[in-house]
Amino acid sequence: MASTQYGWAALAGGLLLMAGSPVVAATPSEGEVNTLKAQVQEMSKRIEQLERSQSDVEKALEDPYISDSEPEVAARLKAVESQANRQKKAAGLGDSLEGITVGAGLTTVMQSVSGGEADRDGELNYRADVEVTVPMESLGNGSTAELYGQFRIGQGEGLGTLGTAFSSTNATTFQRPDTEASDSTVLLAQAWYGVKLPLPLGGKPDASKHRLEFNFGKMDPFAFFDGNEIADDETTRYMNQAFVHNPLLDVGGDVGVDEFGFTPGLRLAYVNERAAPESWGVSMGVFGSGDGASYSDSLQSPFVILQLETEMRLFQGSVGHYRIYGWENGRGTDLNDEFARHAGVGVSLDQQVHDYTRVFARLGQQLKGDVRFDQAVTAGVEFGGSYWNRGADALGFAAGAMKVSDEFADLSETLDVDADGEADYGYAASGSEQVFELYYRYTFNKQFALTPSVQHIRQPGGDADANGFTAAGVRVQFDY
Repeated sequence: MASTQYGWAALAGGLLLMAGSPVVAATPSEGEVNTLKAQVQEMSKRIEQLERSQSDVEKALEDPYISDSEPEVAARLKAVESQANRQKKAAGLGDSLEGITVGAGLTTVMQSVSGGEADRDGELNYRADVEVTVPMESLGNGSTAELYGQFRIGQGEGLGTLGTAFSSTNATTFQRPDTEASDSTVLLAQAWYGVKLPLPLGGKPDASKHRLEFNFGKMDPFAFFDGNEIADDETTRYMNQAFVHNPLLDVGGDVGVDEFGFTPGLRLAYVNERAAPESWGVSMGVFGSGDGASYSDSLQSPFVILQLETEMRLFQGSVGHYRIYGWENGRGTDLNDEFARHAGVGVSLDQQVHDYTRVFARLGQQLKGDVRFDQAVTAGVEFGGSYWNRGADALGFAAGAMKVSDEFADLSETLDVDADGEADYGYAASGSEQVFELYYRYTFNKQFALTPSVQHIRQPGGDADANGFTAAGVRVQFDY
């Protein structure tokens, strides 16, 4: 503390002495002047160097590429900028891909048949599907929109439709007709735009309990109509065509789609979920038929279908789906291979009746048109593997019948549409074709399943004199 006080006292005394004494300017020596000049010159050189370095950096930054001769600072700045741009692009790409979903599946089937007209062994085919859904900009009023595309690739005709049978034993085949089996078929199967609009307009979309839906483009009508939770996918459950969709529409051809199963059209639907989880809806579809389905003609005389559907909770709250629909095809094909107006009605239902047991049924009645069979009924059951500690597995069985129409019964022995002098069918059709299928789906994981299947067809095509046949095979399915 004493030394500090002494320091302050000495400083004060010095200031007083300076204040009382005249100021005398000190004259620098020659050496001091030379030293100062040298320091100024050195500083000037350094400033020039900095200015040149700055100019070099500025010129280097004008070129987006990094060279070996440019300043290190410029190279580092470019590297940092490049990294920042990459991160920005990655973030932008992530934003542009947000909401896009992609799915893919590969189906391979091997089948053989015994009985009937001839035995055939080792028929093989494959089919691959890639589906992409892209979210689109809203049209306002809380609506959501999407663009859906499906690509399908396939090769091999498989067993196909055997003998006089109405139905095919393998609905997974996909190959262009009249082409060599060595040629794969590649197709843009579906491409449609869909919108969901909450109601009422101008209300609160998040609180909406009913909505309008609109779809337009190239579509599979069965993606929206005649649906069924356990009899609607030949890559997962039943393979016989009679069990995949209503036989009158699919096997009988009344749906009017092109040779691959697709057609241009539109769908309008109203869905009400006020009593959720139960719901109901009504929908209408208008699709190209005949030449209009393959874009080689207009949509004149289209295939029109109207459907009422509901999701209910029965059997102590178990979920069930019930659909009833009617259709009219302005270009249905009669027995004489000429276009005529066809019409019919159908029912499709599926219901869970126990913890791991679900049943399904379909009914169809032809109301107008000369067709080979005019009534169809199919029904089946699926048991979940949880009963035997294999939760992802399933055991399914289905049976169906397609009743010969009176018109076909009258003409089947003599009908000669191609005028070659030989009857096209050459037998007296009567009664019904009966179809049975049993399968077991063994699931290895979420992406890989193996499904052995056995089918039997009695009185194929309503030919009472034809021997029944049995088709056995295995389906390998990969999904992503």
